[in-house]
Amino acid sequence: MAIEIPAAAGTAEALVARPSTVTGPVPGVIFYMDAFGLRPRIQEMAQRIADWGYVVLAPNVFYREGSVAELAPVGDMSTQEGREAAGRAAFPRVARLTPDKAMPDIEAWLSALAGLDGVALGPVGTTGYCMGARLAVRTANSHPDVVAACGGFHGGGLATDQPDSPHLGLSKARSRFVFGHADHDRSMAPDAVARLGAALKAAGLEASNEIYAGAPHGYTMADTSAFHPEATERHFQELQALLDSTLKG
Repeated sequence: MAIEIPAAAGTAEALVARPSTVTGPVPGVIFYMDAFGLRPRIQEMAQRIADWGYVVLAPNVFYREGSVAELAPVGDMSTQEGREAAGRAAFPRVARLTPDKAMPDIEAWLSALAGLDGVALGPVGTTGYCMGARLAVRTANSHPDVVAACGGFHGGGLATDQPDSPHLGLSKARSRFVFGHADHDRSMAPDAVARLGAALKAAGLEASNEIYAGAPHGYTMADTSAFHPEATERHFQELQALLDSTLKG
């Protein structure tokens, strides 16, 4: 199901996934896409999460750049060459989605999720992939009374030396966190993983902060050459445990 959301700088498209069998109000989850945007793979992943008993909202966080159709990857990303070509188009958009733009949008995503039919009152969860992991953490940091669970998978730039690095806001969060980092990831090297872990510990947060051995950056994305089935299944298992224990416990 596709909807439109009034966001900070215009109208944003979003995908909504609902449980296939569960009835009645269920917790809500915001799904932050990777750099390649909303597409069938994101819908598949959102639906799998929804079928655990959640309403899932996946916004087009690049709405300033164009519609979902206009930004859709061109070519076959299942080859290394195709993925690199898609990246050359997508990565400049990532750089342009600065925190000063992302933060007002987060308010819109949370408001839209709360307003969806079938979303229960109470805390929500969020999960993010690639650059979406940064948005997930920023959502948890900025809305500690709303976000109870935060997952980040093959995320990049979560703990940098920049003054707006996401890890610096963890002292404000109250979420439980699960991170599944890619192995040998230049955007999240072992020293950055350690920095993130230290920030989580200093904030007194319950968290898992693991490197998935052998899993490349982008490992959950089955429509790309980075897909790693074992790491993907591990991520789904750990994400479900996180969401169920925080939102259904």
